[in-house]
Amino acid sequence: MGFDLSPAMGGLPAAGEAPVPSLEARLVAAAREGDRRAFGQLYERFAPMVHGLLLTRVPRADVDDLVQDAFLQAMRRLGSLRNAEAFGPWLAAIARNRARDRWRRADDAVPLPEEVPGPPHPEGEAVTVLAAIRRLPEAYRETLVLRLVEGMTGPEIAERTGLTPGSVRVNLHRGLKVLREALGRSERP
Repeated sequence: MGFDLSPAMGGLPAAGEAPVPSLEARLVAAAREGDRRAFGQLYERFAPMVHGLLLTRVPRADVDDLVQDAFLQAMRRLGSLRNAEAFGPWLAAIARNRARDRWRRADDAVPLPEEVPGPPHPEGEAVTVLAAIRRLPEAYRETLVLRLVEGMTGPEIAERTGLTPGSVRVNLHRGLKVLREALGRSERP
C-alpha cells in the first residue's frame, strides 16, 4: 500500500499542474478579497515574528504599537505584494522599516545610558539578557529573540522570515555562543 501524493492529499502536483498554494498564500488571496478573518489568521500566525523583530530594535514600550502599525500598513499595501508565498519576509521588511521610522522620529529624544543607576529592575535578568541581545549582529538578534522570547521553533523562524532552516540553525548556534560570551557565561552550565 503506497502513499497518495496527489495535490488533493497535500502531495506533489502532477506534471503540468500548477503547485498547490500554501495556507499562507491562500490567506493572502482571501485577505486581498476583503476577508477580514483571513487577515486575522495572518495576524495570529505572524504577530510573534513581528513582535520579536521589533523587540530587537526599539524600546519595549513601543513594540506593541509598532506591531499594530506594521499590520495596518501590510493590510493597506497587500495589493502591492507580488508573491503571496513571500508574505512573511515582506511583512518582516515592513516591521524593520517601521522600527527605522520610529528612530527617525525620535531624533529629538535624549537617549538614556545602557546602565541607569537605581534599584534592580523587577524583571531583572531578562532585561539584562535582552539588552545584550540588542548589541549582537542583526541576524543573531532576530533569530535569538524569535526563539528565546517568542518561543518559535527553528523551522517556524525559517518559514516566517524566509531564511533557510540551515541559516536559522547557524544563526541560533553562533548567536547563543556570542550571547554567552557577552553575558560572561560558559558554554555548559
